[in-house]
Amino acid sequence: MRSTITGDRKGRPYACLLRYLFAAALAAVPAVAAESPVMEALKAELARSMEILGEQPVPPYFLSYEITERETASATAAFGALTSSSRGRSRYLDIDLRVGDYGLDNTRPIRGVRNQRTTVRIPFDDDVDAIRSVVWNATDERYKQALEALTKVETDIQVKVEAEDTSADFSHEAPTKAVGGSARLDADLADWERKAKLYSAPFAGHDRVYAASATVSGTAETRWFVNSEGSEVQTGESSYRVFVSARTKADDGMTLPRYESFFSFTPGGLASDDTVLRAADRMVADLAALREAPLVDPYTGPAILSGRASGVFFHEILGHRIEGHRQKRADDGQTFKKKVNERILPQGFTVSFDPTRRQAAGRDLVGAYRYDNQGIAGRAVVVVDDGVLVDFLMSRTPIEGFPGSNGHGRKQYGYSPVSRQSNLIVEVRDAVSRDALKAQLLAMIRDSGRPFGLFIDDIQGGITTTGRFMPNAFNVQPNMVYRVHPDGREELVRGVDLIGTPLTTLSRVVAADDQVAVFNGFCGAESGSVPVSAAAPGILISQVEVQKKGKSQERPPILPAPSGENAAGRTLSAGGPWTP
Repeated sequence: MRSTITGDRKGRPYACLLRYLFAAALAAVPAVAAESPVMEALKAELARSMEILGEQPVPPYFLSYEITERETASATAAFGALTSSSRGRSRYLDIDLRVGDYGLDNTRPIRGVRNQRTTVRIPFDDDVDAIRSVVWNATDERYKQALEALTKVETDIQVKVEAEDTSADFSHEAPTKAVGGSARLDADLADWERKAKLYSAPFAGHDRVYAASATVSGTAETRWFVNSEGSEVQTGESSYRVFVSARTKADDGMTLPRYESFFSFTPGGLASDDTVLRAADRMVADLAALREAPLVDPYTGPAILSGRASGVFFHEILGHRIEGHRQKRADDGQTFKKKVNERILPQGFTVSFDPTRRQAAGRDLVGAYRYDNQGIAGRAVVVVDDGVLVDFLMSRTPIEGFPGSNGHGRKQYGYSPVSRQSNLIVEVRDAVSRDALKAQLLAMIRDSGRPFGLFIDDIQGGITTTGRFMPNAFNVQPNMVYRVHPDGREELVRGVDLIGTPLTTLSRVVAADDQVAVFNGFCGAESGSVPVSAAAPGILISQVEVQKKGKSQERPPILPAPSGENAAGRTLSAGGPWTP
């Protein structure tokens, strides 16, 4: 598996992309009693399909339907001018149809073969007959595919070596009844257009800012879920966000980006215009400073990661490796499968995943949800207790020693759910102040005789691979890094990628500060792109390794920017370290 915090690339055999969040956190919707036409259509077609297909020689033992409706609106501007403004609405159907039994069914992965995404569009008019017609046709097709898949699974078992994990393919779970309301989007698109232009305007007139944009957007997502075990779940979730991005380029061709984002459960909870404009001004100053910053050569030595950076660090090197289904797949590295009840972090470090938690450090957590995509209530899961590994994140795919779900079966529409992260929370007993943590860093620099250490302050993303047929490594991608000299002086540098392998790097985590920060992002893997959060303190690592960041061979623009002709007297000043 591969994980990244920016872009949409996917690696093999499995890819997890964690990217800077363009979406926002989730809004609770009060329960209502009335049943929607969508739920009525799904329940009727579920009952009919199970009855008729139950008469076939190979009947389904399980069937679930999930319809996801998304209502969206967004406004984007570049350099103070509007570039797009839109509203949209869509519905998609996902079907999980299983033949065989709980122990062995058609969904068992064929070793060496990847599952493909499928999408089925559903009418968004509340026409019960129209919805049932689409569901009927898709179910018939899925049943035929399931029969074929089961034959391949049975053949795979006969011709290949015995599986390392012989646990069942599907877990028995109690049905869930939770029917709430639909999400509604509260969008003032005219005001959002004004904001997008306002937030992108500070970058105009700076001839070395080559791209800059601001987006104000929102999404209302409603999900209807039913299954043949009796579950009926309807949830509504709303999200609102402001995302500002800009980039420049160094003389050697290296692209230098900066991002800021703001999220809220409600449009009224978004950051004020003044707050966003201050962030934009800081981005302009940072870009100017990064252009002049020296390039760091490959380095090993001590480093401090800010809370946002350490959140991504834990997401990449720990979070993906404790997703339950990865302990079962033959082509996964299974880093922690045999390490339950062993120490993997220092005493005092506790790591949990809690989709029921809505905020941390004053920030909304986008990884929050009430029910996962298998109709199981989300719940807090402590995976590392006082430094000791104690649990995994589980969907309805059992693994040895962990037979049931803990509410982490997640997906994007069009994919099949697997165990995925939610809100990663790192808590540290006996945390120290930021100044005390820096003092420990300076002592390590002096004791090791190294000329400097590093402070990784802000981050754009990360990537990890977990497969056993490729290097089992990670790459955390900072964009604001400081070289810390033995006298305590901090110097901005550029071109740093933090790399390493999980077991070695985790063993070198030493201490943490009391400055918890939040990273909200999207993580894309074999079940698509899902929103996740990480809330963590800054951490001190006794030895990290960094490599040079990749860069383009293209020179900066030859022609000056036209806005530069009107920018006489405008100067940029470099900013110092800043912690959100």
